[in-house]
Amino acid sequence: MKAKIVYASMTGNNQDMAEILEEDLLDQGFDVDNSDISFTDPSEYLDADLCILVTYTYGGGVMTDEQQDFYDELAELDLSGKYFAVMGSGDTTYGHAFCQHVFDFEKLFKEKGAIEITAPVTCQESPDDEAIQAIDQAAKEMGDKLND
Repeated sequence: MKAKIVYASMTGNNQDMAEILEEDLLDQGFDVDNSDISFTDPSEYLDADLCILVTYTYGGGVMTDEQQDFYDELAELDLSGKYFAVMGSGDTTYGHAFCQHVFDFEKLFKEKGAIEITAPVTCQESPDDEAIQAIDQAAKEMGDKLND
């Protein structure tokens, strides 16, 4: 199984999440490619069985240019038959916008025909022990479901 992880990271928190997930998936036997959203074309998901996006929500929930460009290009793809997972960080001080982009991308993946393999993983800013456990558990679920 091939997994493609794309991460958007301003402070390094989501890069950390993506790297933790990458290690977990490698341990589960996946062939993993991990890349920064700024240097990734969404069409790279077409070569993967499992499409993963790790993103952040900054401020009141307005996407950065890199996130918006990726979102718009992803919206042009047919992801039918692909599995997906989303995760990311945010700041609870922004209330309703906490991790909003995680859920924006979750909705888009579904609209494009992809099948959600595990619930979104969100964390407050940097991944703490609880978030790391959630990432580990999500990777285990992915492995259990796809490595039959």
